[in-house]
Amino acid sequence: MRKLSLTAALLVGSAISTPAFADGHLRIVEEPLELTIQMNHRAYPIYEEDWPVEQAAREMTGIHLVDVTVGANMRTDSENTGNTEALNLMLASGAIPDIVGSSRIKDFVNQYGPEGAFVPLNDLIAEHAPNIAAYYAERPEIAAAVKAADGQMYYVPYLPDGKYGRAYWIRTDWLDALGLEVPTTVEEYEAVLRAFKTQDPNGNGEADEVPFFARQWPELIRLVTLWDGRAHGSDTYHDFLVEDGTISHGYIGEGYRDGISNLARWYADGLIDAEVFTRGSSARDFLLSENLGGATHDWFASTGGYNSLSSEIDGFKFEAMVPPASVGGNQIEEHRRILVKPDGWAIGHTNENPVETIKYFDFWFTEEGRRLANFGVEGMHYEMIDGKPIFTQEFLDQGPVNRSLYQVGAQLQGRGYFQDYNYEIQWTNEFALAGIDLYEQGDYLIPDFLGVAFTAEEQEVYDRTWGSIRDYMLERQQGWILGNGDVMEDWDAYLAQLDEMGLQELLGVMQSAYDRQYGG
Repeated sequence: MRKLSLTAALLVGSAISTPAFADGHLRIVEEPLELTIQMNHRAYPIYEEDWPVEQAAREMTGIHLVDVTVGANMRTDSENTGNTEALNLMLASGAIPDIVGSSRIKDFVNQYGPEGAFVPLNDLIAEHAPNIAAYYAERPEIAAAVKAADGQMYYVPYLPDGKYGRAYWIRTDWLDALGLEVPTTVEEYEAVLRAFKTQDPNGNGEADEVPFFARQWPELIRLVTLWDGRAHGSDTYHDFLVEDGTISHGYIGEGYRDGISNLARWYADGLIDAEVFTRGSSARDFLLSENLGGATHDWFASTGGYNSLSSEIDGFKFEAMVPPASVGGNQIEEHRRILVKPDGWAIGHTNENPVETIKYFDFWFTEEGRRLANFGVEGMHYEMIDGKPIFTQEFLDQGPVNRSLYQVGAQLQGRGYFQDYNYEIQWTNEFALAGIDLYEQGDYLIPDFLGVAFTAEEQEVYDRTWGSIRDYMLERQQGWILGNGDVMEDWDAYLAQLDEMGLQELLGVMQSAYDRQYGG
């Protein structure tokens, strides 16, 4: 049996003396219990037994997780395909650990759980997980979203907190230099981007400005909302959407068609980064630090942080703006923090201690467990000030806070827990906070599609059709924007091809699954 104690560094000045450790009320087992785990977290695709957060949880609960992760070197891309490959590799090996945690685990466990690969959790939660049960009682829509087609829950999800994710950002110092106001309509937005392109707002005498750029190219597609289209139905790119109880997809709407037509025109006119599909995640770093980028659509906290460039670029100011009104006069922000992620963890069918395991899952929904999952270890990463966990300056100074938290075992998508947005507020600067306040004043957010769970027959239709349909949609989307064809001329043939590929059949099974899951 491994020694179940914190490292010497953690013992000194840490949470070991707090009531959470001292009174033992979170202890799950009398004798230490080992449980095996496979964890494929998005950023760090392996479980680390020496994470300070895990050591603290071990000390509190008596449960010691032992890493048996397969596919640990499969770094994941934006679609998390690496995690899916790792899960399939695990299943093919025939050795399912006691606990399986991963980004995008939902579809996997909802497919193989009913076949016996994972333990159904409904009764276990009702009888042994009071904190998880209480959460679901308060949020029945989330409980519905988590269930598989047979009505059982097979995983405990990662549950984001907060409302706002991404926003429109614009170089307001460039606006000032050109004597322009913050745009409030799509027409004004285009005029500003055109001015950025042609009027040398960075003042270097060259026409090198990039009016609109995006780290993730699907954020460009999100601009179809400015022509009353839809792009992504949730915070998963290219997802389906639901409107008034009806399942559809943004890429078949007339507003989308009109939006793509206009984005192709913008691209041809140089208003969009010529490398938008290839520059990748470095776009924001490079274009802002080189004083070339003018506008984007990106996360509040991280994007607001670029205002530190004012120490290098005289007058640099990158500020959030409310969504421009569309051609139909609508102001919407399509991206929001989704209520429930398809990430989390499940119990493998060979687990001989399911009661202790669900109690361990429930620990992360206690006050102490939730704080540990969000902020790390008291005395090491944060201090309690006026009853609130506040990161130490030393921890904040280590670099990007998300990265630092991942490295100590906090904020992991491969764990089922309820995020606390207060962790992010602490490293969100005044520019991002001002942007959030701006969005709070308006009613811009729209509901997310929370996903569906398929029967075996529905899954077969989805597997047979969606991959090729999605590839075709994206191929034509990118082609139209780059000038390979005209979306207005090609539209009828495009829709006919999608129907030929089975889109209507796919929408039919998704509607059936949605009605069953959400009581439609």
